[in-house]
Amino acid sequence: MTDEPSNGELGRLIGALRSTLDNRFSELNSRLDKMVSLDVYTIQTTHVEHRLAQLQADIQRCAAEREQLEDNFEAYQRDESRRREAERQARLYQLIVPVAICIVDSVIAIWAVVAK
Repeated sequence: MTDEPSNGELGRLIGALRSTLDNRFSELNSRLDKMVSLDVYTIQTTHVEHRLAQLQADIQRCAAEREQLEDNFEAYQRDESRRREAERQARLYQLIVPVAICIVDSVIAIWAVVAK
């Protein structure tokens, strides 16, 4: 009988075991409180995937708009270059034609004086 614990020791051991179990169960409960249910996780994952798909579509739309804007700007630059070249040619012709008429008029005037 000396190897067997007394009733007091058994009570203390059972109390210690009970407090250890209580501590472990409260720790487990606190961990479970941090866990997310499968339904909530599924809904959240679906929402995140949907939002990512929207963002990807927005990025693609912005990239397409940017490319269109770049194409429009290049076309504008080409058109502006053509317009400037046409304006330069028009100015040149506006200068050459009056000078040529003046020279022809002077030649005719000189020829008329010399021919008399």
